[in-house]
Amino acid sequence: MSEKIHFETLGCKLNQVESEGAASAFKKTGFEISMQPFSAASKEDLSIRLCVVNTCTVTAKAEQKARRIIRLLLAKCPQSAVLVTGCYAQNSPKEILELSERVCVLGGQYKGHIADLPELLKQNPALFGEELACFIQEIFEPFYKEPQQKQANPSLQQPFRLVPEDFSHHSRASLKIQDGCNCVCTYCAIRLARGKSVSLDAQEALNRVVELEKNGQREVVITTVNIAQYRGRYKDGYLDFAGLLRLFLENTSTIRFRISSLYPEIVNEELAQIISSSRVCPHFHLSVQSGSDSVLERMKRPYKIEAVYKACRLLKEAKDNPFLACDIIAGFPGETEEDFARTMKMLEDCGFTFVHAFPFSARPNTEAFFMRPMVPNRTAKNRIDALEAFNEKSKTAYIKSFEGQVLKAVCETVHRPKILADRIIVHGVTDNFLHCKLVFSKDEKLPEPGTLINVKILRPLSKTEISGESDTLGALV
Repeated sequence: MSEKIHFETLGCKLNQVESEGAASAFKKTGFEISMQPFSAASKEDLSIRLCVVNTCTVTAKAEQKARRIIRLLLAKCPQSAVLVTGCYAQNSPKEILELSERVCVLGGQYKGHIADLPELLKQNPALFGEELACFIQEIFEPFYKEPQQKQANPSLQQPFRLVPEDFSHHSRASLKIQDGCNCVCTYCAIRLARGKSVSLDAQEALNRVVELEKNGQREVVITTVNIAQYRGRYKDGYLDFAGLLRLFLENTSTIRFRISSLYPEIVNEELAQIISSSRVCPHFHLSVQSGSDSVLERMKRPYKIEAVYKACRLLKEAKDNPFLACDIIAGFPGETEEDFARTMKMLEDCGFTFVHAFPFSARPNTEAFFMRPMVPNRTAKNRIDALEAFNEKSKTAYIKSFEGQVLKAVCETVHRPKILADRIIVHGVTDNFLHCKLVFSKDEKLPEPGTLINVKILRPLSKTEISGESDTLGALV
């Protein structure tokens, strides 16, 4: 009897922690867990009973990738049903169900109910493939009485239920404290898929962090959709994110905190002072999108470019030479050459280390879908190329600024040791987010995954040396 559950996860860190939580639920019930992504070269696996695909809808390419993976799993795991969840599943369930009768769907806003499946699968061991998909879809059918509903039923949502008891595929723990978004950004389909903002109660969030520290976790990544909208109940009132982070620091002693994404408008003097703690990692990702106020206004972003400059200044005052990253959308409708030049100037002025650059993708049911004039694809590609060139120059310079220094790093499990003829390669992530390639001889003892190690920064990796996420050559000291 097949007792293996396979997970494929696309998109954001929230999806990653939710998949880890769902995997924990199956693992606790006795199922074997597989999280190594399938490829066209993968062998057929008859032991997998259920594949769970946690999808993203941020761009049309993300949805295309999800469909490709679903088809691949249908071919490589012929005994399995394929459960598709996440943001794409929330926004387009009918489109996904049409892929195969072995496919079933659970919208992302109901994702917490995946935790109900392990016991149900154990109670029905004879169900496989199409029969299992039908069984699962019938369980979740009450959520889809109106398949195109724009708002999920709040009474059926369980946004913080998927809590990992261990981390099957990541060395650094993650904690989800907020979901959804109340903004009305004109380009964003995520807010439609995730729904209104909800926050984990501050005491429960603290309990989970304390438990992680007790279990030996060295670092926790704080994950949200919109951290600016965190408002967790605490005693007789509420805490915003600054208050929650202070609560974490005051009630723990060793665990480090990494903030997955910051919104510029919440980076004020109070938050900067809290962030200055040595246990907050000097790595910050700002959700920026553009360096032009006119573009930000058309996007309906809740800040102006002045807030980005202020946020970067405060973060640099709080931390010595932090890793600053941001998101930029290139080719938003109406973006002129002058608008893009302002974005490039902002990146230089603020000293960003890395840019996650995306070409504009018109998402159905968003206001920007109908905006004109459209920027030609060639122009958008040229702007992406300019952003990538900035990345190469800026990140190389940042790594060089640490050459010879010794930094703290977490040894990662996601990059399993690569065994070569005469050496072994492992991977570590420093507190300021350098992804280090560490080379060991075959007779050296390897650091345990998840442990905190000291790494001397040697140099940036060349283009031909880069593999996976590694960008830096380091040495264990």
